[in-house]
Amino acid sequence: MSEDSASGAADGRPIVLVGLMGAGKTTVGRRLAAALELPFKDADEEIEKAADRPVADIFSDFGEAAFRDGERRVIARLLEEGQAVLALGGGAFVNDETRKLVREKAISIWLKADLDTLMERVSRRDNRPLLRTDNPRAVMAELMAKREAAYAEADIQIEGDQGPHATAVERILEALVPLGFPLKAVND
Repeated sequence: MSEDSASGAADGRPIVLVGLMGAGKTTVGRRLAAALELPFKDADEEIEKAADRPVADIFSDFGEAAFRDGERRVIARLLEEGQAVLALGGGAFVNDETRKLVREKAISIWLKADLDTLMERVSRRDNRPLLRTDNPRAVMAELMAKREAAYAEADIQIEGDQGPHATAVERILEALVPLGFPLKAVND
């Protein structure tokens, strides 16, 4: 890491991205990690490694409650592994225990996006178990309504639906400066 990397910023706490599916947590997270010279971890990918099966299979075979339990354990482990940028699954931060753990151990950032943007993004792939329904837009709108209060507890809120992902990364970097992170330019 270079002298102006994120090491030591915000007491070495991880940066955790939260928000609905399609908000850009993984894409923005990878770019943010690169800009800060930190490792990037996607909680869903880590859950799949731990369970040795895809998230969709965990949902269908064991149900959402079992998935959330495993998710909580994996996130707790990831938060102990040192400073990194961590993208959480859309429902993770809604869980009271997970949200409390993130508040204690990390800096949380809510990537906000409007319904149209989210639907456009999630329609690109069929890997969202909660949207495998006759009316995915209604499900997404309901998730937005149910989860907004939890997401609003994040330390930082960033609009993620205006412009390219690099714009969201720039907004995050600016918001992190008061916490001791270096101001960096983002190259798209």
